[in-house]
Amino acid sequence: MSLSDIAHIGRKAASSTASSTVNAADAANAPGPWNTDGVERLFELPFPELLYRAQTVHRAHHAPDEVQLSSLLSIKTGGCPEDCGYCSQSSRHREAGVPAGKLMQAQDVIEAARAAKAQGATRFCMGAAWRNPKDRDMDGLTTMVREVRALGMETCMTLGMLEDHQAQALKEAGLDFYNHNLDTAPDFYGQVITTRTYQDRLDTIRKVQDAGLNVCCGGIIGMGESRRQRAGLIARLANLAPQPESVPINHLVPIKGTPLEDAPALDEFEFVRTVAAARIALPRSVIRLSAGRESMGDATQALCFAAGANSIFLGSKLLTTPNAPVSSDLDLLARLGMRAAAASREA
Repeated sequence: MSLSDIAHIGRKAASSTASSTVNAADAANAPGPWNTDGVERLFELPFPELLYRAQTVHRAHHAPDEVQLSSLLSIKTGGCPEDCGYCSQSSRHREAGVPAGKLMQAQDVIEAARAAKAQGATRFCMGAAWRNPKDRDMDGLTTMVREVRALGMETCMTLGMLEDHQAQALKEAGLDFYNHNLDTAPDFYGQVITTRTYQDRLDTIRKVQDAGLNVCCGGIIGMGESRRQRAGLIARLANLAPQPESVPINHLVPIKGTPLEDAPALDEFEFVRTVAAARIALPRSVIRLSAGRESMGDATQALCFAAGANSIFLGSKLLTTPNAPVSSDLDLLARLGMRAAAASREA
């Protein structure tokens, strides 16, 4: 084969690749509603093209060098009756070794929030391992919200499923965000959780929205789902009306004693692709790098920021799983020339 033949083959291959890239890109830019096919086409874009498009969308709606800093505290740990396959707090996963605890006292929660603020967090998230809160707990929970908010911090809670009157009570107390994740795509959900339906989750999100609360809703990547199912999760999130104000993207942390302790490792570029696809499909949402950062290298996290992630959790622990040290996070942001976003509200 001559050099001219090789060059001709190369030009033909490049032309074919460029054509397929343009077609996938055109589909990616199509207006919503999003479907699984459309999001999957985002995943199929060449990596540089996907990051370029995600960063372009990101810059249209967010400051590209700004990262929102949150902190997460488990205010009631363990003893949850649900069977979520990833969670060490389930009472069904006794080998995970997380004992059931009681709801923390409000003053202890407030002290933890004060410490989180001193470290740079502007949002304080409080999580309880419940299927749903009892009405007897609501006074303590609303006190926590009011007192943390008085510190000048945004407030978020994740307490499981809610009734309408509970969502309204949290709103009246001043809660800013309520977290309730979809976790994964509808067609993979039953392989992870059987004690709560997908519709249960959607119903709680509706109640939260009806109460006037901002929604924090995302999922967990790397539980053994396919790429198409990752696309299905993003499509479902993108079609919530309105779209969630905050979207946490968790990388599974396999925990010994849980059903997913041996889940296969996810390629890091696939995780970055997931972040980028989420940014494109949810342009105005804050995309949060949540669980799993402790095992990520700095380069992977930097790629996630380039792909449109603009929030992280500060603190050495997220509920019961390890997280990157605060000093490491602040050092990384400084090395990348990124800055902490200011709180969107003050006391």
